[in-house]
Amino acid sequence: MIRIRPYKDSDAEKIRAWCRDEDTYYKWTAGILGDYPLTEEQFRKTGALMRFTALDEKEVAGFFTVRNPGDTLDELRIGFVIVDPAKRGRGIGREMLRLGVRYAFTIYHAERVSLSVFENNLPACSCYRAAGFSETGVKEKYVIRGEEQVAIEMARNTDIAS
Repeated sequence: MIRIRPYKDSDAEKIRAWCRDEDTYYKWTAGILGDYPLTEEQFRKTGALMRFTALDEKEVAGFFTVRNPGDTLDELRIGFVIVDPAKRGRGIGREMLRLGVRYAFTIYHAERVSLSVFENNLPACSCYRAAGFSETGVKEKYVIRGEEQVAIEMARNTDIAS
């Protein structure tokens, strides 16, 4: 069973260790936190966001953030989604996101929950679709390590929340 709880500072070391290579790091952060490797100081930048830790039984298994991208709480945006590499492929990401979406809809009464994912990150795209997210048609471009990367927006509305 997956549960989410507010992030604790004691989770940081384990979460940071999941970024073992540049590819993982840039797919996770789009370089927003700075250059690879992820430092403790860089990770602290997520402190301005609502941070959540997913637990598999009692062990830290995932992490994500929630922020308000606009002036109202009608939309909340999920970001910095990551699952322990040793636990990927078990549905943890899907369930973690479903719980995060439920939180956004029931606690904040958001009408829409969105996220952004690199279109070439096929495992993440598949996870987000399994969690009920659909592509919106909105795309963003990033330059990462000198190469252009395209991120697609995906969203869920309250009428399909589960």
